[in-house]
Amino acid sequence: MSSQLPPLYLHDSMQGRKVPFVPQHAGQVGIYVCGMTVYDYCHLGHARAMVTFDTWVRILRHWKLQVRYVRNITDIDDKIIQRAAQNSEDITALTERFIAAMHADEQALGCQPPDLEPRATGHIAGMQHLIEQLIAKDHAYVANNGDVYYAVRSFPEYGKLSGRSLDELQVGARIEAGEEKRDPLDFALWKAAKPGEPAWPSPWGPGRPGWHIECSAMSTEALGCSFDIHGGGLDLQFPHHENEIAQAQGVGCAYARYWLHNGHIRVGSEKMAKSLGNFVTVRDLLPIFGGEALRFFILSSHYRSPLQYTDDALSAAQSALSRLYTALRGVPKHELVDGLGSDWETRFLQALADDANTPEAIAALFDLAREINRLREQGSELAPPLAALLCKLGGILGLLQQDPEQFFQGDNSDVAWIEERLAARQAARAARDFARADAIRAELDAAGIVIEDGTGGSSWRRR
Repeated sequence: MSSQLPPLYLHDSMQGRKVPFVPQHAGQVGIYVCGMTVYDYCHLGHARAMVTFDTWVRILRHWKLQVRYVRNITDIDDKIIQRAAQNSEDITALTERFIAAMHADEQALGCQPPDLEPRATGHIAGMQHLIEQLIAKDHAYVANNGDVYYAVRSFPEYGKLSGRSLDELQVGARIEAGEEKRDPLDFALWKAAKPGEPAWPSPWGPGRPGWHIECSAMSTEALGCSFDIHGGGLDLQFPHHENEIAQAQGVGCAYARYWLHNGHIRVGSEKMAKSLGNFVTVRDLLPIFGGEALRFFILSSHYRSPLQYTDDALSAAQSALSRLYTALRGVPKHELVDGLGSDWETRFLQALADDANTPEAIAALFDLAREINRLREQGSELAPPLAALLCKLGGILGLLQQDPEQFFQGDNSDVAWIEERLAARQAARAARDFARADAIRAELDAAGIVIEDGTGGSSWRRR
């Protein structure tokens, strides 16, 4: 069963407006997303980018498009070198450790892995080739110290993505100590080797790539000189994505046809950032709220809007997700019924077609859940097929795929003890020993177990 799929619209950052999405090649989509610089654990801001673009890929695939999803890993960078030195740790050991942690976070958040996950250190040759082309076209130059810089003023369209002019950018720009730029606006494509740092041979001497050249090289290697969608966090729009465009288009690549940027996670009045020290890691939040609740929290706000982080907001997301699972609890498994629930499905899909409006899509899920609850109370045979529809639609967002009992009961290590205490409480109630029954309930409550008494008996869930 499926409602007719409406046309997809997305907000293209380059055009600054919502536009119809038309793939470059019918039925196929290439999407590149800037991934993590792996020198530390992922925080909630990183999780938002992971979930946002995983959701976009899920939507595109639901629209029957064949998607090639590429997300890179930056495994050589100033921050990585500095952290390895601080830890007295081998750089490769450091990056492998944090790549494994990132993958674990991604899995916990219900994100499907990208189709291709290139690492910067595996594509040095491609970066050097791109730099050679930029030098040949007079967009780049080799400094006396072996650094290679992009000459920003050689690319008149610089600033078109972020809406900044060269004159505006010139204000406050300066050349740092040790740099040999011709212009303060220029940026490094290749950094000459320093003692104790990793280095690769190059036509300009041993060194390593600058950050911006990585994505221009890896995206075009994976998807070609022109591809459909480039995504990333709003903080990457300038200068990173601006520099990517200058590099790629400087050698004649059309580059990305659409640009998507997700908004920041905010803590108070500031964005969550490692540099500000106001971050909370995914791995710290998972034991408290669970991965699906974190995903629900992220999807409850439109991906382009700022999202305010508080523990209360995460608790509210956890409670809201529980209400959806409650509609599925105790409902027998059933096949979808053609035509049943088409109004909810149409509303849900129209919301997703409108620049991935996940808050409106989730609102449709809640209306459907309320109808399931109403029908179940009436003993209607329509409740199970509508519950199947709720699972199907939730699945497009990466939600509601757990067994409801598993969601409510979570970790099974203490289930035997909980069941024993429930049985003891039931025996006390049967013996009209209500003081003991209340004491057992309080004992379970202290352990974070909520007892729900109903006409069909008692059930439990974790708080």
